Amino acid sequence: MKKLIEKFLEHLRVERNMSANTLRGYAADLAQFRKFLLSGEGLYTDEKIGDVAVEKIDHLAIRAYLSHLYRDLKKSSLARKLAAQRSFFKYLAGEGILSRSPAEIVFTPKQDRPLPTFLPVDEVFSLLATPDKSTTWGARDLAFLEVLYSCGIRVSELVGLSDGDADFPLGILKVYGKGRKERIVPIGEKALKALGEYLPLRDQVLARRGLMKPGAPLFINTRGGRLTVRSVARILHKHILRCGLLRKVSPHALRHSFATHLLDAGADLRAIQEMLGHVSLSTTQRYTHVSVDKLMEVYDRAHPRAK
Repeated sequence: MKKLIEKFLEHLRVERNMSANTLRGYAADLAQFRKFLLSGEGLYTDEKIGDVAVEKIDHLAIRAYLSHLYRDLKKSSLARKLAAQRSFFKYLAGEGILSRSPAEIVFTPKQDRPLPTFLPVDEVFSLLATPDKSTTWGARDLAFLEVLYSCGIRVSELVGLSDGDADFPLGILKVYGKGRKERIVPIGEKALKALGEYLPLRDQVLARRGLMKPGAPLFINTRGGRLTVRSVARILHKHILRCGLLRKVSPHALRHSFATHLLDAGADLRAIQEMLGHVSLSTTQRYTHVSVDKLMEVYDRAHPRAK
């Protein structure tokens, strides 16, 4: 099984162009599943090969694994692990290693659909006023916060940006989403201004370290390397504390804020779907929630018997 997992991951990387984050997730999930099967008192192992024999894995093994994890994980995490198994066994069936996928008849746990966490407009403005743009790293922080809120891109897409991805004259940003799918999103004047003030400072850092080259990362760390997803979350947390917001805010909350504020202002749901890079409109429809104040405002203005 170990060798087949390695072949599967290589298939995802080369033929399906999966992102590094997705590959790491699939690798971890399948390694955990294999470890569970190895502890199954020989039910799924072959002594000759000293590993799990994939032909011994049935739907009951997958259900037992999910049941084993049920108490400790959210339904969304269970669904992600099942998705990794389905992709793996579908690949094995397609390669003729298995006659059919044992995951076909295992149902995905019914998902909770919590409303997205977002910041009100005044809190976003307070956050964007926090970085000290007179310093190199303060200018960088302001630039990436402005880009996250202006474009609604994922944090993984943000850290993947390189020179040439921002077109200043046209006011657009080229990003690579899930599956390395390219899309074009508009970028606002405030974000472009923040980027324009940050990039010369970034160039100075790269030049001092001899790292100035075509395709350099748009957002760098203090060593001149590409900023990571974890670093963005850590830096955001620092600014959240500085501006006095007493709750946990993830980088993804700025994406949710982008979509919510556009929708509240009357933007078309299809246009928001395009900008967010959602394949399904149902995913974007999560943002059709509105605040009670907004709901009352619309009611008071529109209903003939409201007054």
